[in-house]
Amino acid sequence: MGAAHSHDHAHDHAGHRHHHGGDSLRSLTIALVLNAAYTLFEAIAAIAAGSLSLLADAGHNLSDVVALSVAAGAVLLARRPATPNRSFGFRRAEILAALVNAVSLIVIAVIVFVGAVRRFSDPPDVPGGWLVVVATIGLAVNLVGAAAVFRRGGEDLNLRAAYIHLVGDALGSIAVVVTGVVILTTGWEYADPIMGVLIAVYLVVSSWSVLRESTLVLLEATPRGMDAEEIGRAIAAEQCVVEVHDLHVWQITSGFPSLSAHVLVHEGDDCHGVRRAIERMLGERFGITHTTLQVDHEHTDSLLTITPRPRS
Repeated sequence: MGAAHSHDHAHDHAGHRHHHGGDSLRSLTIALVLNAAYTLFEAIAAIAAGSLSLLADAGHNLSDVVALSVAAGAVLLARRPATPNRSFGFRRAEILAALVNAVSLIVIAVIVFVGAVRRFSDPPDVPGGWLVVVATIGLAVNLVGAAAVFRRGGEDLNLRAAYIHLVGDALGSIAVVVTGVVILTTGWEYADPIMGVLIAVYLVVSSWSVLRESTLVLLEATPRGMDAEEIGRAIAAEQCVVEVHDLHVWQITSGFPSLSAHVLVHEGDDCHGVRRAIERMLGERFGITHTTLQVDHEHTDSLLTITPRPRS
């Protein structure tokens, strides 16, 4: 009887993640401080001017302050070390934060849309001058915050959700400035609800991708841009590989893909050498550096037949 060679290998390199927690926390802190200060200023200005639209926008910005706080808290949690009971630490906290922020964006969009629809029937008397001044300051604050959290490639869902919040606020500030200018020059009060509808549409469209992708990560679906069948064929094409099954490709958090698989090789082949070759190929070709590969020899021996002894 041939002996099967089984090898389980777990390969975890947290340092290989394309996600820099320190930079993310610093960026989110900058955006959080700026937005919190501006929200307080806008609320005071709204009360002083008796402007309901500015007060409503201050409430919108307050929701963004909360969203940025959640995102920053998620980064802090993700930096906590792993434990025997939490082998990946709290890295999924960033995905949960992205999901919460995406849902909050859609809720905000619905509220803005409902408020805009109501204003079509009864447009309020909006002080155009106050709108232009306060919204211009808000635009500068939101652009600085958005630039701070922007990441080329948009791989981090947590930062993407925060970025969408800030860009939405910047667009809102532009809309308020345009509305103020239109009211000052023409007195046309319907400019405000029209801009509100456009902002609501932007929030829904831009947050939908974050909502979908964060849900897929939590459901442990194959990461965006990866094809599990292609990965399986690439492993099967490696030298000495006979069969690949129980292949799973998922994502722990943004930029941290993982893979596990059961691989069969020919009798007498070097299981360790095959495993190392597969790991090297997965890292170079697909960017997957966290793998769990079980490599066994295929069973080629025939079954042992036992016949009863003849009776004497």
